[in-house]
Amino acid sequence: MERVFNFSPGPAMAPLEVLETAQRDMLNYHGTGMSIMEMSHRSKPYESMHNKTISDLRKVMCIPDNFKILMMQGGGTLQFACVPLNLLKDKKKANYLVTGAWSEKSVNEASRFCTVNIVATGKDTNYTTVPDPKTWNIDPEGAYFYYAANETMHGIEFELTDEMLDKIGNQPIVVDTCSNFLSRPIQWDRIVAMFAGAPKNASSGISFVIVREDMLGHSLQITPTQCDWTICADNNSMYNTPPCFSIYMCGLYFEWMIKSGGIYEIHEISKQKAALIYNAVNESNGFYNCAVNPMYRSNINVPFFVKDGDKNLEKKFLEEAEKSGLYTLSGHRFVGGIRVSLYNGVPIEGVAKLAEFMMEFCINNRN
Repeated sequence: MERVFNFSPGPAMAPLEVLETAQRDMLNYHGTGMSIMEMSHRSKPYESMHNKTISDLRKVMCIPDNFKILMMQGGGTLQFACVPLNLLKDKKKANYLVTGAWSEKSVNEASRFCTVNIVATGKDTNYTTVPDPKTWNIDPEGAYFYYAANETMHGIEFELTDEMLDKIGNQPIVVDTCSNFLSRPIQWDRIVAMFAGAPKNASSGISFVIVREDMLGHSLQITPTQCDWTICADNNSMYNTPPCFSIYMCGLYFEWMIKSGGIYEIHEISKQKAALIYNAVNESNGFYNCAVNPMYRSNINVPFFVKDGDKNLEKKFLEEAEKSGLYTLSGHRFVGGIRVSLYNGVPIEGVAKLAEFMMEFCINNRN
C-alpha cells in the first residue's frame, strides 16, 4: 500500500525524510553494529545523540540559555501533576484558565495538590472561544498562572495578549503546548515554564519540559523522584534509562526542522495549511460549519461539522476520504464531527488534496 495522508491528532504523520533515516539506522546506528534501542544509554554514541537532540531543540526553538530542557516520560498528562509539584513552593493556590478539555483535565489533577482558582472557563460556549480577559478573576495569592496554548479536541489556539498579561500581573506563567509545540515560536520572555508531550510533532513516548533555571529547586517534599524537574535537570534527563528511541526520533525531527528553515518558516507553512482548510469551510456556504471564534481558530486542529452534524453524511465523508488516501479525519468521540490535524509532518500537498476533496464532496452532497 502506498503511504497515505494521515491527519491524525497524534501520534501523527512524520516527515518521510525522518522515517527513511530511521529505517537506514535501524540495524546499524552510525557504524556501531547495533540499533540505538540496543545500546547502553551510558555509551558514547548514545550520549552524543542525546546531547545533540537537546542542542538542536534549543537551536530550532530559539530557547534562551537560562532555560533548562528536560526530556521526561509520562506524556503531557503526567506534567499536569508535575507543574504544581514543582511550582507551588510555599503557596497553596494556583490560577487556571480553562479553554477546553485538556485544561479542564489539568485542573482536576492540580486539585490534588492545591486549591485551584478557575480564572475563567469557556465551558458555557462549548469551548468555542477564549473568555474575555475583562471577566478573568485572578487570585493574587496564586503561585502561578496556567493555560493551554492549543486545545486539541476543540480547535482553539491563542497567545497571551497585552490585555491578558496585564490581568495576570507578575505571576509566573506556565503553558501547556502539547499540541502546538514545534509549530510556532514561544514567547520566552513571558513564561517561566512550558511542557509538551511529543507525539504530535516529534515522537511518542517522551515529553519535554522547558523551565527557567530560577524556578528549579522548589519542589514539594511529596514530589516523586521521577516528577522532580530539578533531579531531571541535574542528571541531564538520564536519572534512569531514558526513552532512547523516542529521543533519537526527536533528534531526527529537529534536524529536519533546521533544514526546513527553523521555527519561523515552519510557522508560516502551518498558517498556510490551516488557511486551505478554513477557506474550504468558508467557501462551502454553510455545508461545513466551524463553530470556533475566528479570533482563536487553531492552525493545528481544525474541527468542523458536515451539514450541522449530519451523522450519515459525516460517515460518508470519512469513507470517501479514505478511498482518496485521506485518513484519520474523525472528530474526537466527545465532540463529534470532523477534525483535521495539521502537524508539521503533513505536507502541504496533502492538505491541498483534502481541501479539494472537501469542495468536491460539498458539490456532490449539498442537496
